[in-house]
Amino acid sequence: MNQFTLKLALLFATTALTLHAADRPNVVLIMTDDQGYGDLSCHGNPVLKTPHLDKLHAESIRLTDFHVSPFCTPTRAALMTGRYPARTGAYRTSSGRSMLHTDERTIASLFAESGYATGMVGKWHLGDNAPHRPQDRGFQDVVWHHAGGIGQASDYYGNDYFDDTYERNGKFEKFEGYCTDVFFAESMRFVEENKEKPFFLYLATNAPHSPYRVAPKWSAPYKETVKWKSGPEFYGMIANFDHNVGLLRKRLDELNLSDNTIFIFMTDNGTGKGSGGAGPGPDDFKGFNAGMRGVKSTVYEGGHRVPFFIHWPKGGLTGGRDMQHLAGHIDVVPTLAELCGVSTAKALEQDGISFATSLKDPDAPATRDHFITQLHGGARFTQPEAPWFTSCVVKGRWRLLDGEKLTHLDQNPMQNRSSADAHPEVVAELRQLYENWWESVSPRMTPVSIDLGNPAENPTMLSSQDWYLPVGNPPWHLGAINSLVRETGPWYVDVKQSGRYRISLRQFPPEADRNVSAVRAKLRIAEKEMTSDVNPGMKSVDFEIELPAGKTKLETWLYDESDEAGGAYFTEVELLRTS
Repeated sequence: MNQFTLKLALLFATTALTLHAADRPNVVLIMTDDQGYGDLSCHGNPVLKTPHLDKLHAESIRLTDFHVSPFCTPTRAALMTGRYPARTGAYRTSSGRSMLHTDERTIASLFAESGYATGMVGKWHLGDNAPHRPQDRGFQDVVWHHAGGIGQASDYYGNDYFDDTYERNGKFEKFEGYCTDVFFAESMRFVEENKEKPFFLYLATNAPHSPYRVAPKWSAPYKETVKWKSGPEFYGMIANFDHNVGLLRKRLDELNLSDNTIFIFMTDNGTGKGSGGAGPGPDDFKGFNAGMRGVKSTVYEGGHRVPFFIHWPKGGLTGGRDMQHLAGHIDVVPTLAELCGVSTAKALEQDGISFATSLKDPDAPATRDHFITQLHGGARFTQPEAPWFTSCVVKGRWRLLDGEKLTHLDQNPMQNRSSADAHPEVVAELRQLYENWWESVSPRMTPVSIDLGNPAENPTMLSSQDWYLPVGNPPWHLGAINSLVRETGPWYVDVKQSGRYRISLRQFPPEADRNVSAVRAKLRIAEKEMTSDVNPGMKSVDFEIELPAGKTKLETWLYDESDEAGGAYFTEVELLRTS
């Protein structure tokens, strides 16, 4: 082949690749936090106004039997991996059970390896430390807040939704404005910067999660009607989100990207504040839950059935049509991979099943037979992980709760009585499905370690929300930490490099500029134990120690004058030199 022929062949190949890339759809995947199925005017809410989401609803394919986990982290784990949360290691919101096993492959990794620009904005809640941060899991451009909510313990100290400090690609940065406005502005920046290539954007807002804070102009329209505590603010946060959806869709139009962008709206669990409220009068509005029982952190229908709208004009996903087949959060990875021509060969075995065919063909058979969700340990983690407790098996219109209570939604939509005695054969079938599932997922419900001495994050700041407790939630909010709750627990850690480390025990992060309130400190790691007196005015108690590489546990104690101890809620670990 002569030089001219080679150049011509390369030109044709490059052109073909460029055309192929240009033809691949973009993805914008948006998920709100604690917004339920009934928290939309297009779903019948008589008070809340969501005109931009209503417009998206009218133009989209709507999944009307779409299910998730009943609270934050597990849904995010399933959405990122296409696997049941228990299998991923991230199946609770704290207590060391909110991080993915390191062998899990995320949708961001798969899309990035297929040539997509990948961006993540907002709430991650799958780990604050390496190797669990979004930038460690396939996202190339990230702006995110730590912890499970803005203002929680491991989030940047002092954040309160307005003019906050978030992390951008590994460095903290001060932003101006309301959190949801900032997250949408950053999403539009990402889209504009990557408009010439296929992109995958995951925008996960913290709104309308508590605390319920929003500018008065958004909550004011609901003050006269929504009379339960924080109800107007909850609705106002959704109204503000809705406004931002309109701005983002308008920008996609202006950039001529809407036609070939798969635009998805969903929520992470049932409503957090939109149902069950009560005003002083018998006729006052009491919230709207679309005829379902249950809210966030319950396994009744309202806790895990959520909206899912998908719109892609170039792919024919338009027209305002309902898809009534059963689907779940675990199905999103294989569905988007199929629609975008992305290989999942490098992913671990998927629990999810693509529903792409059903989206395009209303007469296509259902792909999912059943779905299982469980609050492992219960809503407040009152008992260790075990079969059946706070579980739900979904099959057709049947729901088996806790392995015992059987309900049929057509006959008993409020799920307030059991039909188990009348249908023992259904109970037996659904119990077998659950038993097979439990046997499959439970072996991976094991501790996940945080890296120490990882060059991607050195030093690393550990927080008490990741203490691995047998039951119960460790201090994850500043209310508990401000009271210096007398509790401690271990962090599971993976020392990546042997060497000399500095371990600094704190009760508050450096940004708080607060003294340690204790008289004695102790730590234990890698079968070594060290103690030190605490002098007045110390911000931290620092130890230097030689550590071997490998997995171990780190435990801390700060003793008061009564010899009662709580842990070092914030512990910074820095590799000083390798050995």
